[in-house]
Amino acid sequence: MHEGAPADVSGPPVVITRPRQQADALAQAVTALGRETVVLPLLQIAPVDDPAPLRAALVALETPGDAAALVAFVSPNAIDAAFGQIEDWPASVPLAIVGEGSRAALARHGVASPQYTIFSPADSAHSDSEHLLASLDLASLAGRRVLIVRGDGGRELLADALRAAGARVEAIAAYRRSVPLLDEALRARLRVLLARQNDWIITSSEALRGLAGLAGQLDAAGATMAATDALRAQRLIVPHARIAATARALGFTRVTETGSGDARLLAALQSQ
Repeated sequence: MHEGAPADVSGPPVVITRPRQQADALAQAVTALGRETVVLPLLQIAPVDDPAPLRAALVALETPGDAAALVAFVSPNAIDAAFGQIEDWPASVPLAIVGEGSRAALARHGVASPQYTIFSPADSAHSDSEHLLASLDLASLAGRRVLIVRGDGGRELLADALRAAGARVEAIAAYRRSVPLLDEALRARLRVLLARQNDWIITSSEALRGLAGLAGQLDAAGATMAATDALRAQRLIVPHARIAATARALGFTRVTETGSGDARLLAALQSQ
């Protein structure tokens, strides 16, 4: 249970699965609704082994004659990692983000409109690469340098679309993601959670696949309950159609899609 959480008065417990670095603010908001709140990070975020390529790419943003036309950040984690390598953002270099969480992360580092040019999806309910691309003047990026700061791996749609438009794209890994190991502590927590009904806030397809994999490990270890079946019976609250599609492909049937942003996630909790 999140520290300071009152007794559950308005629904089942809420499991927040974001990485620890982004979980607390949402947990506090859920607790303020009078819900029991469990923070269970399903992705662990760690720095890359060698940050030198990221640092070099950021230092080169204002290279005379070949300055970057755009820097795209795929997540708040990418922003935090980048600003750990640079003191001040050059005002001449536009930024692109996919969601309101990233806008808040930029603001924490002193970067906000109108002092800086920040591109984002026109509809804040849709935080994804597809809607970000629709907000960009792709023709103006032809032949110009574009830097994408992201985690290791991830979707290639943004990079591929920018390259197809003629941009010279450099994708830099700023952090590593991993699913937590199923140690005894996590095994015990999952068994408790799967023995009851919860509302699970899932903000990443990768995290959801990781959760399904952990349940499968519980089953393989001969748990006293069918963990995968118990997991599929839980209610999921997700901000994006892609995550909802992942959930249904994994066998979940109780899936609520909200649109992007914490306010919409919170509204879904209150509307059940």
